[in-house]
Amino acid sequence: MKVALVTGGATGIGAASVRELANQGVVVAFQYSSSAKAAAELETELLKKNLKAKSFQGDLSKSESAKDLVSKVEKELGTIDILINNAGLMTDSSIIDMSEELWDEALQVNLSSTFRLVKHCAPNMLKNNWGRIINISSQVALTGSANHAHYSAAKAGLLGFTYSAAKEYGKAGVTVNAVLPGRIETKMIAERSKGRLEEWLSQTPMNRLGTAEEVSGVIAFLASDKASYITGAAINVNGGLVMG
Repeated sequence: MKVALVTGGATGIGAASVRELANQGVVVAFQYSSSAKAAAELETELLKKNLKAKSFQGDLSKSESAKDLVSKVEKELGTIDILINNAGLMTDSSIIDMSEELWDEALQVNLSSTFRLVKHCAPNMLKNNWGRIINISSQVALTGSANHAHYSAAKAGLLGFTYSAAKEYGKAGVTVNAVLPGRIETKMIAERSKGRLEEWLSQTPMNRLGTAEEVSGVIAFLASDKASYITGAAINVNGGLVMG
């Protein structure tokens, strides 16, 4: 039975991914930072269905948290076969007004935590000649976003990291891919779409927001044996907002 670790797994795309993987028979560990109530509810929901899932608290803005998280998961559930780097933090600031602290926090959570988690999970994947690493980037990695240069830079950095790791690990049967969600119905988007929803929909060929489940379906596919020859890919899930 495979073991997965999903960061940012208590809400939104992360929670949908936890449910999808658990329903497919994967043992799922999921990390949360501050969403303790949502994490507990999700864990209870899945356990009631006799699905295997366990939540782990951790602050991925701190460099030591990744190693501690991996150690706890492997001690309680076993070696991690599937790593989904979904944890994200989006704050607002112009470049001129942005503090060093805000910039560093965005890179720590959105980019550096992925590096650290891969660093600690990859050795066992390489040893076992099987592994799946899926990094959740964003459409803004391709388009940029005013007042989100720190977030956009981190999400673009994930793409370069994904391609490099794919080249390092391919011979061992470990795939590394990125998923780039567009405007998905999550709490983050709900807060930012106020007064702009009509504009956003007009920019999207499918003329609607996506659902977390539409993203998690792609993530679960990439985590499966069916995606064994896909690596170094960046897959858009955005209703046509960004193409190519």
